[in-house]
Amino acid sequence: MFYTLLLPAVLSMTASGQDINDLIKKEVESSISTAEVMYRDLHQNPELSLMEFKTAAKMADALGKLGFEVTTSVGGNGVVGVLCNGEGPVIMLRTDMDALPVRETTGLPFASTVTVSTPQGPETPVMHACGHDLHMTVWHGTLKTMAALRGRWKGTLVAVAQPAEEVSGGSEQMIADGLYSRFPKPDYALCYHVNPDLPTGTVGYFPGAIFAGVNSADIKVFGVGGHGAMPHKTIDPVVLSAKIILDYQTIVSREINPVYPAVVTVGAIHGGTKHNIIPGEVDMKLTLRFFSDDVYKQIKEALVRIANGHAMAAGLPLEMMPVITFANEFTPPVENDPGLVAAVSESMEAVLGSENVIRVDPSTVAEDFGKYGRTGEKVKIALFWLGGANRAKYEESIANGTNLPALHSSNFAPDFIPAYTTGVSAMSRTLTDLFNRH
Repeated sequence: MFYTLLLPAVLSMTASGQDINDLIKKEVESSISTAEVMYRDLHQNPELSLMEFKTAAKMADALGKLGFEVTTSVGGNGVVGVLCNGEGPVIMLRTDMDALPVRETTGLPFASTVTVSTPQGPETPVMHACGHDLHMTVWHGTLKTMAALRGRWKGTLVAVAQPAEEVSGGSEQMIADGLYSRFPKPDYALCYHVNPDLPTGTVGYFPGAIFAGVNSADIKVFGVGGHGAMPHKTIDPVVLSAKIILDYQTIVSREINPVYPAVVTVGAIHGGTKHNIIPGEVDMKLTLRFFSDDVYKQIKEALVRIANGHAMAAGLPLEMMPVITFANEFTPPVENDPGLVAAVSESMEAVLGSENVIRVDPSTVAEDFGKYGRTGEKVKIALFWLGGANRAKYEESIANGTNLPALHSSNFAPDFIPAYTTGVSAMSRTLTDLFNRH
């Protein structure tokens, strides 16, 4: 019964379109029980970034059973499956596999109780708080559907299970390990990310940069320390840091063109050890968000200029200018190809109904899926939000003005079955249409 609600009739649908929808519906309905078993297993057994050994083995085994040619250990724990089905385009469907260091508090009967030790510190709890367990299950369900319907399309389907998305390195590692040279190079690359603020049964799209680019910056501000009772004999790096932080807030509000979104956030500041001691240095940690390379360059230049300007105004010599280090974990924006988004949205509307395929605003969250489109290989990419909020809870939150559990929250839990059926149905129709366009 739920499936009728998720797949409303589309009056303009052609007979062949209706036929493929019926075939997809049959495959999806038959896969729900096994998909739920997979989802619960993945949810109960999460693994952190770069530690996805068992998860990768499960994905490889699942691909092998579907008839894909499987290669493991691509760029670390990455898995690549290739299903050749005649002449046609090459389309890549990607999922991520890693979980987060979060202690689950959802109260689900299959909640994670996993804890692991890491090289960085003591034992930590682990949870799929970003929906990668749902991503993997929808990914597998879509691949299973496409394998079953291979008589209805021609081309090559490349399935990628990526490690280390949460630390933003897995896609780059897989590309460096020959993703586009050892395997068929895709014409298109697609993926989902679950959205806790969209109701199940819906998909969100944006024709352009849908997710922000992100990088971190560490800043060490120097000063001349001394006794807190004699500040005139010091150059106080705490006061200096405060001035720098206040002026950093004007980068976005007064230097970046208002039509280009950006975020400069100082997330941590540490300096000093005692009430009456002015320290010799202060450390700051920043996160930077942006939707274009030009804006990112402008932010970086402003951070250096403002910090150095205040340091010079305070009387510090050149050798004591602040040291600004930008992290190597740079993640570019996820820049959806507008033409691909238009084509995919049309296919999704044909199976979900136009009212359930929603244009959304860009988000300042980050995802390293964007790197697949920035390799010089001219791969067109598109990421779509997959609605994950329980319909009743979503409507209640709208009525009451309350927030639903967010991504990375210890209480985040998507409404699995309707999210799964929507995701598999929409992506299976999308892939079939993209293959058959050629």
